[in-house]
Amino acid sequence: MITVTAQHQPGWAGFTGDANPYGGGDPYADYRTADFPFTRYANLADRRLGAGVIAANDEFFAQRENLLVPERAEFDPEHFGHKGKIMDGWETRRRRGASAEHPWPTAEDHDWALVRLGAPGVVRGIVVDTAHFRGNYPQAVSIEGTSVAGAPSPEELLGDDVKWTTLVPRTPVGGHAANGFEVAVEQRFTHLRVNQHPDGGIARLRVYGEVVPDPAWLEVLGTFDVVALEHGGQVEDASNLFYSPATNTIQPGRSRKMDDGWETRRRRDRGNDWICYRLVERSQIRAIEIDTAYLKGNAAGWASVSVKDGERGEWRDILPRTRLQPDTNHRFVLPAPAVGTHARVDIYPDGGISRLRLYGSLTEEGATRLSARHRELGG
Repeated sequence: MITVTAQHQPGWAGFTGDANPYGGGDPYADYRTADFPFTRYANLADRRLGAGVIAANDEFFAQRENLLVPERAEFDPEHFGHKGKIMDGWETRRRRGASAEHPWPTAEDHDWALVRLGAPGVVRGIVVDTAHFRGNYPQAVSIEGTSVAGAPSPEELLGDDVKWTTLVPRTPVGGHAANGFEVAVEQRFTHLRVNQHPDGGIARLRVYGEVVPDPAWLEVLGTFDVVALEHGGQVEDASNLFYSPATNTIQPGRSRKMDDGWETRRRRDRGNDWICYRLVERSQIRAIEIDTAYLKGNAAGWASVSVKDGERGEWRDILPRTRLQPDTNHRFVLPAPAVGTHARVDIYPDGGISRLRLYGSLTEEGATRLSARHRELGG
C-alpha cells in the first residue's frame, strides 16, 4: 500500500474536546458547527449517487452504513440494546493495550472505514460530523483518497499496490460537532479511507466536491442528461434556497417526496425565482424535461429555460415561458439543437420544480476538453 501526503489547508479553527453530557431537551441545542464555504459543492458521498460504506474493521456498537444516511443524526436517550447505547452513526468498541502494564492503545492504533464515492470527482471539503458523540468520539481523524477503476473489492483497495493520498492529515476533532476540513488536492478520487484514532464514533460523513465523469462512458451513451450531477453538471447559483437545495433538481431519479426537489419561499413582489447551472461541458441540447413531482399546491406556475455559450456569452431562450402543471413531468423536444456551456431555469413567480433534465451530447470541443481534464486529474 502506497501513501502520498497532499497539502491540507484548513480555513478556520476546528472544534476540539468533549461536549457537555446530554442534559435533556433539544439534543442539538449545544451542537457546534460553522459555515463551511465548500458545502456549496455537491456531496459526492450521497447515497442517491450510489455511494456506499463497503467495509470497516469494526462496527461493534453502530453500523458503518449510518455514516451516509442523508438526514441528520437523531438521538434517543432511552434507546439501548444488548451491546449498549444505540447510536445513529458508526461506532467501534474501546481499544485496549497489550497488557496490564501497557493498557492503553498505541499511537498507531486506529479504526477505519472504506467509502465508495457515488460519483468520482475532485474533493473540495469534508465534514466529519460527531453529532451526539459527546464523550465517545475519536480523539483525531485522518482521511485518505484513491482512484481505482471499476468496482474494486475491499481486499483489492487494501492491497499493497494501491496508492492513497492524504486529504486530511491526522487532526484532533471535537465531540458533538461538525468538524470541517478544506481539501486542496487537484486529483480525481473514487474511494476514501476514513480513519478514527484510536476508536470511537462518527455520526455522518459528507464529502463535498466536483464530479469528474469518465469521458469514455459518456461517449458510449451518446445522448445523455448534460446537466445531471452524476455526469458532472452543477448548480452555480440560485435566487432562493429557503426550503430545499437547488442541487436536488439534478439528482438521479425522480423525486420521491416534496422536499426532494427545489422549493422557494412565497414571493410578495413582482420578481421571479431561478437557478443557474454549469453543464458537464459544451453541449448540444435537444430535449428538456421539467418535473414537478410531489409539488401539488406549490409547483411553479410557469417556467422558461435559457442557455449561454461560455462565461461571457449572452443568455438566449430555448424554451419560452411555459405553463406547468402540478405533480407532472413535462417534456419538450427542441426544434433545433441548442449549443451552450451553461443553462438557466426561471420559474414564475415562485414555487418549485423537482427535476430538470437537459438531454443532448457533447460537442467535439466539449468532448476534447473533458477528456483532457480527466487525464490531468489522474482518471
